[in-house]
Amino acid sequence: MFASLKERDYRFLWVGMLASAFALNMQLVAQGWLVYEMTGSAVKLTWVTLAFMLPQVVFSLIGGVIADRLPKKPVMGIAPIINGCATLIMAMIILSGSVTFWDFIWVGALNGTIMALSIPARTAFIPEIVGESLIFNAMAFNTASWNLSRILGPALAGFMIAIFAHGDTTSHEGVGLVYLLLSLLYFISAITVLFIRHAGKPVPGERGSPMFETMEGLRYVFNSPIVGGLILLSILPFLFGLTINTLLPAFSTDVLMGGPDDLGLLMTGMGAGAILGSLTLAKMGGVSHKGYWIIGTGSLWGLLVTAFAFTEDFILSTFIIALIGFVSAVNMSMNRSLVQLQVEQSMRGRIMSIDMMTHGLMPLGVLPIGYIAENVSIPAGLATSGLILFVSTLIIGAMMRGVRSIDVGYD
Repeated sequence: MFASLKERDYRFLWVGMLASAFALNMQLVAQGWLVYEMTGSAVKLTWVTLAFMLPQVVFSLIGGVIADRLPKKPVMGIAPIINGCATLIMAMIILSGSVTFWDFIWVGALNGTIMALSIPARTAFIPEIVGESLIFNAMAFNTASWNLSRILGPALAGFMIAIFAHGDTTSHEGVGLVYLLLSLLYFISAITVLFIRHAGKPVPGERGSPMFETMEGLRYVFNSPIVGGLILLSILPFLFGLTINTLLPAFSTDVLMGGPDDLGLLMTGMGAGAILGSLTLAKMGGVSHKGYWIIGTGSLWGLLVTAFAFTEDFILSTFIIALIGFVSAVNMSMNRSLVQLQVEQSMRGRIMSIDMMTHGLMPLGVLPIGYIAENVSIPAGLATSGLILFVSTLIIGAMMRGVRSIDVGYD
């Protein structure tokens, strides 16, 4: 199960990813709490989120070109240093009491841009370190690190804010101290890169212009029935499977009649299921017929979301949402691993950047499902989302013969 973590370079890479993931998830809670406390505006909360998300759509393709043209190790090292400096400056501004709404906009936009420019290099670096036979194991631990930080990071941030604010909801001290910890975590992520021996040098050969190489990556995806099919199958869950994350607070309150503690338990259940799914995938690296596994887990994801929509019992809801976390972790980790294994090393950065960019389309699915939830009912919105994911996954899976033919994923 822990085969990839036995690789020295991957251990340092994984610790760095874990530190950055904790910083990001803690930042989402801290900034959300303070922005809403300052403005009382849900719209401004949305703008802060968009400031972080939009750069990932705009700049991810550039990040892919950087990953394929430049040594990956410096890119991975510089990125958390920039984020660490930005959050340290933000901590000083918050602690001084002079923070404004626009400070959260610029730091969010900077964090999103740096992530878009560096994540393709970090992701494409993994198969170079662990080899193709361990890629599923390594990507499973990537997903596990993200889900672990998603469970514990917000709780740690909330605890720090509550403790250091001493019950004063208008105090900025707790959020400022959280940002100090964020900067430390980013710097730890940068330091771990120094201990990685593999330089991640690009494959030698003739290079075109950055625009040419970007278009080359896009053409590759459109012309490859396997890679294009896998990316298409990864978009569907982001459009219709992750809507449950957006509607979960409303579902917990209006359907299950629960409080914030119940919402926390539901989120913990999903995260725990996802971690278990990641660890299960770490043992499934050699399983055959992975193409059918992708289609099967994607369609099952949709059915589980539909089933969750009709639950009214808290224990049953927690059980089903844990299953959703489990299935989603297996599906997303296996899909991303297969994408990397289907492309040449010289193209991995660009292909992973396209994969990252397409995931920024998530709001296109959330908006219509949110409209149904608001104008019909929350269960109706979730059920619609789940059924669309189930049916569309089966239809596209039936059309994509190349995806169905994937066996173990590597030679």
